[in-house]
Amino acid sequence: MNLIDLVARMNYTLTQGDLDKEVTAITYDSRKLEKGCVFVCMPGAVTDGHIYAADAVRQGAVALVISHELDFAVPADVTVLRVENPRLALAELAAAWFGHPAEKLTTIGVTGTKGKTTTTYMIRSMLESAGLSTGLIGTIEVICGEEHTHAVNTTPESWLVQKHFADMVAAGNKYVVMEVSSQAMKLDRVSGFTFDYGIFTNLEEDHIGPGEHADMAEYIACKGKLFRQCKIGLANAEADYLDEVMEGHTCQLETFGMGETADLRAANVRRIHQPGYLGVAYDLAGLEQYSVQVDIPGDFTVYNSLAAIALCRHLGVSQEAIKKALDTIQVKGRLEIVPTPGEYTLMIDYAHNAMSLEALLKNLRAYGPKRIVCLFGCGGNRAKSRRYEMGEVSSRLADLTVVTSDNPRFEEPMDIINDILTGVKKADGEYVTIPDRKEAIRYCMENGRKGDVIVLAGKGHEDYQEICGVKHHMDERDLIQEIIEGR
Repeated sequence: MNLIDLVARMNYTLTQGDLDKEVTAITYDSRKLEKGCVFVCMPGAVTDGHIYAADAVRQGAVALVISHELDFAVPADVTVLRVENPRLALAELAAAWFGHPAEKLTTIGVTGTKGKTTTTYMIRSMLESAGLSTGLIGTIEVICGEEHTHAVNTTPESWLVQKHFADMVAAGNKYVVMEVSSQAMKLDRVSGFTFDYGIFTNLEEDHIGPGEHADMAEYIACKGKLFRQCKIGLANAEADYLDEVMEGHTCQLETFGMGETADLRAANVRRIHQPGYLGVAYDLAGLEQYSVQVDIPGDFTVYNSLAAIALCRHLGVSQEAIKKALDTIQVKGRLEIVPTPGEYTLMIDYAHNAMSLEALLKNLRAYGPKRIVCLFGCGGNRAKSRRYEMGEVSSRLADLTVVTSDNPRFEEPMDIINDILTGVKKADGEYVTIPDRKEAIRYCMENGRKGDVIVLAGKGHEDYQEICGVKHHMDERDLIQEIIEGR
């Protein structure tokens, strides 16, 4: 591809060389340099790509994209483009390299502190139910056509986003729904195109600290960028910080929620609790009027499903397709109910910090279970404060806490468990300690009572346990089946 075509939509200053040259690749990773490439000198969390510019030249790069002066004389035959933001430049180059694939798809971005994963799966389920081929990019996986690939980041680097889009176009997808993290907006991972739809689920004080966001103001600003980069915005009318997130938005805005001010509303909400089943039902009001039932419990499920319905009504999805999707939806590791022979309800959830665990347990309590049994552990080589906080939350809100191992990494499992117990003992809930996770799950199942809700928290969609730097296969669904079968 010719360089002049790649930079056609970019803002840059040509400081050296010319644009009439063929390009074989675009890279920002010094380990993937090749002859004929454009090397984007991108600042990273650990190092700055500018220090590898000389290596890129030696290995045959035909052009460099920089944001500040280099400490060596670039050969005259190498083109140099100066930009203000190399990350934005990478996104724009990637979009051009793959032929602007987002323009051949209906693009849907979902952002918020919680609910992104579930909402994206609900949307995809509804669209697929209506016969609309839909790709997905998110925390759990990337779905392209019939291919499912494990995800590394909630939102991949911009180069990979554009590659996924191009692969989806080639696979026949007409729509793509993706999780858009605040880090993705901060780092321009979803720049270089305009979303057709943006969805805002909620916002809470999270992701503040080293390596994430400097403060709440930055977090809010990053979330808000999506609504200056989409055509139609759909927002939770009752979300905290809604006005701040939407400040300066350029999209057509519509709201969903449970209050009278929302454009699409949930009324007459009913919780459904049967042995082995928790769900929610409600009546739509406002822009739509019909009843739905969702096979996932909790008030947050109402909001997530409203977001999905609000989106799908814009795309002409029928009531029948929407209701069918919601009546059968299950998202791996997100309040995922696992069938067992017992008269209790057993579920797996990704809640892995105090905030998400508290929200989970409070929502489950609203269903009036006989007992809530909460099994969890905490990851090694992570902040100890999380252990104390999760221990206290579970002891305060669950009837029985079962403390076990998660991903110990390079720590001793019992050291982590003892930290959790420090928090557990701050409240008055009953607890037991069983370090082996399978044995802990077995204990919960063998001692489950009629009407209990047993939640295995922390692992969610993960299918491994990391010990001393090695990831060992461990899927809680497999463990549950082995226990049922007596293995």
